[in-house]
Amino acid sequence: MPAYSASAPGKVILFGEHAVVYGHPAIAVPITQVRAKAIVIAEPRSPRGLVRIIAPDIGLETSLASLPANHPLAVLLSKAVSTLQVSHIPACSISITSTIPIAGGMGSGAAVSVAVLRALSAFLGRPLKDEQVSNLVFEVEQVYHGTPSGIDNTVITYARPVYFVKGKLIEILSVKKPFPLVVADTGIKSPTAVAVGEVRQAWENQHEAYEQLFEAAGSIAAAGRKAIQAGKVEALGPLMDENHTLLQKLGVSSPELDALVEAARSAGALGAKLSGAGKGGSMIALVTAETSNAVTTALLKSGAVGTIVTEIGKT
Repeated sequence: MPAYSASAPGKVILFGEHAVVYGHPAIAVPITQVRAKAIVIAEPRSPRGLVRIIAPDIGLETSLASLPANHPLAVLLSKAVSTLQVSHIPACSISITSTIPIAGGMGSGAAVSVAVLRALSAFLGRPLKDEQVSNLVFEVEQVYHGTPSGIDNTVITYARPVYFVKGKLIEILSVKKPFPLVVADTGIKSPTAVAVGEVRQAWENQHEAYEQLFEAAGSIAAAGRKAIQAGKVEALGPLMDENHTLLQKLGVSSPELDALVEAARSAGALGAKLSGAGKGGSMIALVTAETSNAVTTALLKSGAVGTIVTEIGKT
């Protein structure tokens, strides 16, 4: 039997996390060094409709029928069946692996969903278009993240840098001059829904103050877009530093994130900030070819459990 496989990258948010939920712009970029992968294989000798799910990274090996109805994979597959207009999924196995840190701010859940949808729709002979994939993954994200912006499913589906404003057309961002980033994982799991929920509560309690912070973050993202399109990489560093200060004021940083940001800057990074929901997860540092190794070493010495060096915009 042929195997139908698909993969999807991780991501980081360059500018505008949290503010993007409230309609302000943000920039996200794919991180292709880490990926989620799904493989679907027909099992015609199995009982009709038996769908086995094997996800060793999270210790899961079960049947779809045995999953709780509100499990992310159950929700995803239910939506897929409805969208693809099939009565049921033929007997098969769905194997899922991922090198993206879970609850690390790099879009692990969205990447798994994108990979599974693409592999499954190909297996069923009804490949989904990118827009359909992104929309379905967003629906699943809504179930588990409360009020997501839609930026994760967008950047991961299209695997291109995006300038994103909630409710508006997707803008694939043209990168005039590629630039290197170091991504560092604190090792502290930080579920997106928790941080997003805390920010929403604070926004409701201190509406005017938080609106000002969101607007400032959106302005930084707009400035970052111009710098990226003009190839002015050096301008991104100060913008990242400004964005991190705003995220501290939003209350989503942590001592561990702040320590890594400071370590990166001290080692020669042009700028650094937390990336994603915060409260743990990952941070990013803008580096040069000359400073990349020093920054990576400094981050590991300062408590990062892992680092990735990537180049944004490289074709």
